[in-house]
Amino acid sequence: MALGKIFSFLVPKDKNFFKLFAQASDNLVEISKVFSEMANAPIEKRHELLKKISDLEHVGDELTHQIFTELSTNFITPFDREDISYLASSLDDIVDYIDGSAKRIDTYKIEEITPAMKKLCEIIEHSAKEIHIAVSNMKDMSNAVRIREAIVRINSLENHADDVFDTAIADLFDNEKDAIKIMKMKEILSNMETATDKCEDVANVIETIIVKNS
Repeated sequence: MALGKIFSFLVPKDKNFFKLFAQASDNLVEISKVFSEMANAPIEKRHELLKKISDLEHVGDELTHQIFTELSTNFITPFDREDISYLASSLDDIVDYIDGSAKRIDTYKIEEITPAMKKLCEIIEHSAKEIHIAVSNMKDMSNAVRIREAIVRINSLENHADDVFDTAIADLFDNEKDAIKIMKMKEILSNMETATDKCEDVANVIETIIVKNS
């Protein structure tokens, strides 16, 4: 029997893991969209959008909890237990860094959202959409080509985020004289860039799963 058929035979019939991962990636897309909206919204609307981001972060926490509950109560899992754990944690990390970045923008009373910050928001949103494509296709390993294409795009987006971040930090130190503002902006930019690193972590674990089950 081919490995793919054996894999399909062993997958729990209710496929709860795939359902939960799809919900988690969908939630990631939604929170990234709201974050982009916040970055482009007038100051008076930011707090309202921050509340939406906070609510979506709580949804992400609950989905992560459900995945780990499934992991602790299911003997047969669709792929290695450590990969399930790492994928769940990595997805949750992205959501946490988006939430943390949004809160810092509000807490530090950042009046101007710079072009670099807006660009990082855009990259995070695009990465989230690619993650959703990859995760949604994991239930059928015959779609490995589509998954790998999404992974390549995520890696490319992460590289672009590194360039945006490096340029923004250089510009910040060259042109900003207020040391406190430098610290605030650097922390926010760093959090946003880390969110893209976590997107790459998700891509890497998905690629590992594909290799193990191909």
